[in-house]
Amino acid sequence: MSVEVSLPAYTMPERMERLPFSKYQIKIWAIISTAWWFDSVDVAMLTFLLGSIRNEFGLSTAQAGFLSSMSFLGMFMGASLAGILGDRFGRKVVFQWSIVFWGLASAIIYFTPSYQVLLVLRLILGFGMGMEFPVAQSLLSEFMPASKRGRYVALMEGGFPIGFCTAGILAYFLLTVVGWRGMFLVQAIPAVFVLVVRREMPESPRWLEDMGRHQEADKTMTFIEEKVKQCINRTELPEPKPMPRMVSGVKKFSFIQLWSPGYIKRTIMAWMLWFFVLLGYYGLTSWISALLQASGYSVVQSVGYTVIMSVIGAPGFFVSAMLLEIIGRKPNIIIMLTGAAISAYLYGTASGVTTVIIFGALLQFCQFGFWSVIYAYTPELYPTHARATGAGFASGVGRFGSIVGPYVVGLIIPVFGKSGVFTLGAISFFVAALVVAILGIETKGKTLEEISH
Repeated sequence: MSVEVSLPAYTMPERMERLPFSKYQIKIWAIISTAWWFDSVDVAMLTFLLGSIRNEFGLSTAQAGFLSSMSFLGMFMGASLAGILGDRFGRKVVFQWSIVFWGLASAIIYFTPSYQVLLVLRLILGFGMGMEFPVAQSLLSEFMPASKRGRYVALMEGGFPIGFCTAGILAYFLLTVVGWRGMFLVQAIPAVFVLVVRREMPESPRWLEDMGRHQEADKTMTFIEEKVKQCINRTELPEPKPMPRMVSGVKKFSFIQLWSPGYIKRTIMAWMLWFFVLLGYYGLTSWISALLQASGYSVVQSVGYTVIMSVIGAPGFFVSAMLLEIIGRKPNIIIMLTGAAISAYLYGTASGVTTVIIFGALLQFCQFGFWSVIYAYTPELYPTHARATGAGFASGVGRFGSIVGPYVVGLIIPVFGKSGVFTLGAISFFVAALVVAILGIETKGKTLEEISH
C-alpha cells in the first residue's frame, strides 16, 4: 500500500517572495555583510603587508608573487569544496566554519618562523576565505526577494571596498607600531563574530525544502514570517502567488550537470568571467603598494596613496548596486569591466603622484563596481540545489586566475616594468567583458525559480 506525502499548499519560494521587505531582511543582510567585510579585510591586507614581508625574509619578486598565489590556491580549494558542502549540508554550517578557519589561521601567522611556513599558513587562511564566498552569495540571494536581490547582494559586496579601505587604514596607523605579524593578529579578532552568526542566522528555507526537509523548512519559514510581521506591525501577510515549481528532494548535483544543455553556456561564461577578472584584479591589486615602494615611495607613503585611491574609488560599488535593478546585470558588468581595462592601461603609463592617484582611483571605482555585479549575478545562474556548487566552482576557477596573476606579475616586472603589469590587467578585463557580451544572460527582475525554470 502506497503512502501519500502531503506537500504544503505553498512552496518556500512562494512564501518568501510575498514577504514585505522589512528590517528583518535587512538584519539578515547586515549579518552576512559584516562577516563578508571581515573576510575582505583579510583578503586585502596582503596588498599593504607584502612589501614588509619581502623585506623581512629577503624575498625576490617571484617569491613574493608566489606567496600571494598561495593565498589564492587556498581560496580555490575553499570555494570549490564549500560550494559542494553548502549544497549538501546547508549554507549556515559552512558559513560558520569559514569564519573559524580564517580566524585561526590569521592568528597563527603571527608566530610564523620562516617563509616556507608562511606559505602553508597563507594557504590555510586562503582556504577559509574561499569557503565564505559561495555560501554567503547563495545564502543572501535565497533570502532576498527578486526586486531587491541584485541590489542587496551587490551592497554586500560593498564590504569588499570597505574592507580594502579598512585594511589600508589599519596598516597606515598600526603597521609601523605592531609590524606585519601584529597586523595578522589584529585580523583574527573579528572571528568571534561566528557566535552572532550561530545565534541569529537561520538556515535557508529554500535549501531545506529543496533537500526534502519540509518540516524544517516550514518551521524556519514560519519563524521568519513571524519576525517580518513584528517588524511591519501586522498580523497577516499578503497571499503567496503561484510560481514555477521545481523538483524538490534532489540531494545531489553532479559536476557533470554543470555542463548539461541547460547550464553549459552559463558555466562557460561564469568560469571565463571569473578567471580573467581575478587574473587581472589580483595581478594588479597584490602589487599596487609594493610597486609604489619600488618606485621610491616609503612604506607609509605607498600605503597612504593606495588608501586614497581606494577611498575615492569606493563609491563604485554603490553606483553599480543602484544600477543593477535599472539597467540590469549584463550591461553593468560590461561597462565596469571596460572602464577598468581603460583605467588600468592609463594607470600603468601614468607619471607623477597626481595622475597616479587619478587613474588609480578610476581603476578602483570600476573594479569595486564590477565586483558588485559579479557576486550578485553568479548565484542567480543556477537552481537552489546547485547554487553554491555552481557559484563555488566559478569562484574556484577564478582563483586559478588569482594564483597565476600575482606570480606572472613577479616575472613580468623585471622585463616589462610597471606598464607591462597594467597592460596585462587591461587585456584581462577586456576579455572578461567580451565573454559576458557574447554568452551572458539577463536576470534582472526575475525570481530565482523563474531563472532556473
